[in-house]
Amino acid sequence: MSASLRPVPSQTPRTCHVHVDDSGRPSSVNGCAVEAVREEWRIEEGWWGVPCRRRCFALALADGRICTVYEDRRSGLWWRYGS
Repeated sequence: MSASLRPVPSQTPRTCHVHVDDSGRPSSVNGCAVEAVREEWRIEEGWWGVPCRRRCFALALADGRICTVYEDRRSGLWWRYGS
């Protein structure tokens, strides 16, 4: 009996469009409502002389997808991992 395999979501971040609420937390990602913010964390580092400032969120979307988004605090752009 063979097991079915699911493809692994891309671990390469892609730009995305994020709407935020009054507290700055995502309320939608690419037009899909955020059902729950599962986790929030910040990254502020300077590995190898390259500064990194991100505000990250693990999200459950209204259509059932799970994704991680982050705002690059230097550029203001939002990026997404996952489906």
